[in-house]
Amino acid sequence: MATPFTILLVDDEPNILRALNRLLRPEGYHLLTAGGGAEALITMAREPVDLVISDMRMPEMDGAVFLSNVRKNWPDTIRLLLTGHADMSQTVSAINQGEIFRFIAKPWDDQELLIIVRQALEQLHLRRENQRLLKLTAEQNEALKQANNTLEQKVAQRTAELSQLVSFLELTQDELKDSFRTSLQVFSGIIEMRFADWVGHSRRVVTLAEALAKYIGLKSEEIEAVALAATLHDIGKVALADNLLSKALASLNRQEKAEFMEHPALGQMVLLPIPALNLAGTYIRGQHENMDGSGFPDHLKGKDIPVGARILAIAADYDELQMGLLLPQSITAEQAYLYIRENAGQRYDPDLIPAFLKVVDALNARVKEKALTSAQVKPGMVLSRDLYSSARFLLLAKGRKLDPSIIDHICRFERTEGKPVVIYVRQE
Repeated sequence: MATPFTILLVDDEPNILRALNRLLRPEGYHLLTAGGGAEALITMAREPVDLVISDMRMPEMDGAVFLSNVRKNWPDTIRLLLTGHADMSQTVSAINQGEIFRFIAKPWDDQELLIIVRQALEQLHLRRENQRLLKLTAEQNEALKQANNTLEQKVAQRTAELSQLVSFLELTQDELKDSFRTSLQVFSGIIEMRFADWVGHSRRVVTLAEALAKYIGLKSEEIEAVALAATLHDIGKVALADNLLSKALASLNRQEKAEFMEHPALGQMVLLPIPALNLAGTYIRGQHENMDGSGFPDHLKGKDIPVGARILAIAADYDELQMGLLLPQSITAEQAYLYIRENAGQRYDPDLIPAFLKVVDALNARVKEKALTSAQVKPGMVLSRDLYSSARFLLLAKGRKLDPSIIDHICRFERTEGKPVVIYVRQE
């Protein structure tokens, strides 16, 4: 039988502690209580705690200071904050110092609080399970390496390649800190590495979706949310089995389709703790809603479907039709456009189709570029295509301006690969 999660309730008001105990005990959690921050820290030093629910206003040590101590000493523990409307400035301090999962306004709604606690503990479980699987994978890889000495050369080659990749990442680390969107593109690329045929899919969807959002005149924050949603629209598929993702949607049986239909809601749930991605998460959840109400997961209809989700449906399907992920076999770009036009009003928003055609024509206009060797590239040149390693790691993204340091890394990587690297740059 699985060990129940341990929850520590911290409040200087006994009636609040009793109310939380009555609410949470039927859920089967192991509950601990403390009348203040100092007492709670002593309890946590003595017994492992999975989740803390702390009041904001407490004598001697308020919730912000207490949760900051928890974050510092027990970073794996999920942190929730109970706060009144008058405590907003202190709540902001608690969020910044304690990196809380969620704050809950008092008086709370019982069902809402239970849902928040379940979501927090589910995220904690998934994180721990991921760590366990990563550790298990590392152990199995090490055992395999020891058992099969014939793989040493390949391991050495992959190690050198990964080392070179780390070098590229270190080079761009400062820029990644200032570029949230670029970081998400890298994460999206890691998701796509699960299937070799998916490489570049996310970037193509981003390009089309963002251009369509701009063409119809969405607000800047909506355009940004569309781009973020397009970058991470497949994130919910990470939890699906490989056999589901290797088959076209139209080829899935009833059970497989039911499992596949969970991924939009799962994708939104994964992004829920990140406020900057909440709107993008809404678009991801609605990407499989149909204009006639036959979609999933919420069976929304017509304009009730968020505009970003309607854009994402067209952009993602246009690329996936050509990849063979929707119909039993892949089709051409022209056939994909006809398919989308023929399903306007049923699957797709008919008002977006004319704009979609113009955007596709504009994106298909030939980009002037030239292919160069590493010895021919010069500082100031701009990449016209993504630069990948032979193992399909994304090294540099399209649109990146080259400087001497980047060119030096390209040359070093070329020597590691042992074969020439072709770099495509814009031709002025």
